Parts: sequence; C-alpha cells; structure tokens
Amino acid sequence: MRTQIHLDYHAKPSVLGFMSRVLRPSPGFSGDGQLPDIQARWSGHRTSRRAVLDFLDLSDLPAGEGLSILYPHTVSFPMLMAVLSHPAFPVPIWNVLQVRNRLVQHEPIASDAVLDFTVRTGARRVLEKGVEMDLLVGAEAGGRIVWEAVNTFYARGRFGAAEAEALASPGVAGTKATEWHMPARGRWRYGLLSGDVNPLHMSDWYARRLGYARAFTHPQRAIGQCLGHLGAAHHAPMQLETWIKGPVFYGTRVSLRSESRPAEQLFALHLDGDARPAIVGRFVTPNARKST
Repeated sequence: MRTQIHLDYHAKPSVLGFMSRVLRPSPGFSGDGQLPDIQARWSGHRTSRRAVLDFLDLSDLPAGEGLSILYPHTVSFPMLMAVLSHPAFPVPIWNVLQVRNRLVQHEPIASDAVLDFTVRTGARRVLEKGVEMDLLVGAEAGGRIVWEAVNTFYARGRFGAAEAEALASPGVAGTKATEWHMPARGRWRYGLLSGDVNPLHMSDWYARRLGYARAFTHPQRAIGQCLGHLGAAHHAPMQLETWIKGPVFYGTRVSLRSESRPAEQLFALHLDGDARPAIVGRFVTPNARKST
C-alpha cells in the first residue's frame, strides 16, 4: 500500500517554497509505476475583489455575476505546483508540460465565495515517447463541490512499454471568429496570481536561450481570452476541455476559429496564419444542451 503524503495550507502556497525545490533530483517511479499518493488541501481561500478584477483584466474577460470557470483553475494552480515540486514526485517539475485540462463547474460561484481546494495525484499513462500524469482538483463552497478539474501533464522520456495513446484534440472546421494581438503586459501579475512564474512566461532572453522565439503567455490566460471572445466567460454549469498544443507568444497576432455543434462548441487558437492550432478547446453549456 502506498504511503499517503498530506499537504495542508491555510494560505496560498508560497511560490518561493516550491521554486526552491525545482532543481531537486528526481526519485523516479516506484516499482508499481504509479504516482505517489500526494494529497493537498488549501482551506479558506477568500475570493477578493482585487484578485477577481486582476484576473478579469489580465484574461480580457468581462465582469459577470459570478466567477468564471477559469478563476478556480487559475488561483488553485499554486497547489499543482506544490505537488509537482514535492520531493516524492517522480519527475522533476522542469521536465513537465501542461498538455490538457478538463474543467467542470457544477453551479454558479459567488464573486465573494470562500473556497476550499483539494488536489490529489491521479492516473499515469505511459505513451510511446513519454508519460502523462493527472492531478485531480476540487473546489468546495459552503460544503458543496462546486468545481472540479483534471489537469494532465506530460514528461518526455522512456518509462516502459507504451500502454495508451494521448487523447486527440477535436478538429475545428469552423470559420474565423476574430483576430487580436496577444498582449505582452501583465506577465508577472498573472504569474503571481497563478503561482506559475516559469521564466519561459516572463523573460524573452530566457525563452530564446531554450530555443523559443520569445516568452509566451500562460495557457490559462490565452484560454480566457478565447472564452471572452466567444461570449462564454460566465456560464454555469459548464464543462470545458482544452488541449495545449504549442506556445502562444506575447505580441503575436492570433486568430480564433469557432465551430458550433448540436451539443458543444469547439474553438481553436492559431498563431499568425499557422495552420496548426496552438490551443484547441471544447465546451458545453446549458444552452448547448438544450439544443440537442
């Protein structure tokens, strides 16, 4: 039986705390090949008006009566960083990429809600050229689970015989909905809000050192802009799946394609004429369900 590791927080996990562990050696997977049983809890996050306004401004989202489905995803991200950087986690955090998210908001969440977050390790799947690892997140308000997420991370390498294939993103055949330039402002503000201060999001110099054209935005921020342009920022209940397929560079002109289907809405974000999407998403809202 795996030993359970419990992490308890009564305030946002410290960025300095987990960043100090990013260069730790990796312990590797245990004999059964599964992730260690790490469970984290952050009790009593009180949503502040300033944090919500910052989130809306940086994500280019309009204000609504309640919180966007992406707000718990953003503010709970330090919990994911704390788990990924824990000494028992088998893969070093600097070798891990966020590749897919599945978010479910069960009901409207008040803008001044007090949220209790939980994160625990989930399944791992060995692919041909790497491994996928799930982190499961939940948010409670008033004793009810109001929001849940499965965040999938990928590490390249050899981890044994392939057991599965990555879940393919849907094709989006719709027409172009809109275009804009990905803003370069606010990268540090968003990093501190989300707990993700990876230098690839902050420094053009650092990004070029690693072979990128320049620094690129946090995926959650780009996804928020897509939802804002599609008028889907504040639906509840709502289910949102996203595939992160490539970097979205600051200052780049992007175009958004959208396709409506009977039970869902698809979208794809492209960089400056690139036929390959950088982000693909699919969401279902009450209106979409009624049209089936």
